[in-house]
Amino acid sequence: MKARELAVEGAFEFIPDVFPDERGEFVSHYQEAAFIAALGRPLFPVAQASQSRSRRGVLRGVHFTRTPPGCAKYVHCPQGSALDFVVDLRVGSPTFGRWDTVALDATDYRGVYFPPGVGHAFVALRDDTLISYLLSESYSPADELALSPFDPEIGLKLPAGLPLIQSERDRAAPTLSEARAAGLLPDHAVCRELQQAPRVS
Repeated sequence: MKARELAVEGAFEFIPDVFPDERGEFVSHYQEAAFIAALGRPLFPVAQASQSRSRRGVLRGVHFTRTPPGCAKYVHCPQGSALDFVVDLRVGSPTFGRWDTVALDATDYRGVYFPPGVGHAFVALRDDTLISYLLSESYSPADELALSPFDPEIGLKLPAGLPLIQSERDRAAPTLSEARAAGLLPDHAVCRELQQAPRVS
């Protein structure tokens, strides 16, 4: 498994080896040795594993978790295809407001690590696209926040010519500036402390 640091500080893309044969193929979506080599520590203790299924054109996000408690994520796409966005929402981060993309699909099986305070969005490029999540915290609706993916200050380059489908909550989400003025954005120093907390055995 190879790792590549993204344009957002602390976020990584992981590219596993895929082993095909006459029966099909085998892939390991997460490998602790690769994670330790990239981040200097193992994956966070997993509190929840989740999965979403989306039709072509579904746009989810930009989603993030109120910090604290904060939430780290590791995502991959076991079926279909998606354009995944990693957005730095941590006030005080050297890459605040910056974003990067990773093509997720069931061919290369890339995974993406999101540190606490980093926003996540994706566009499903095929029907029945599955996105699988490992989460460091259990889902709490009161702590889940969203920003507008159309905010020109963020400037996400969404796929052209694809009619996008959003939830009502995502359509009503505030801009980056509005969320910052309301004190909703995560603090970089707090996020770093959460990210480096010792692993619970």
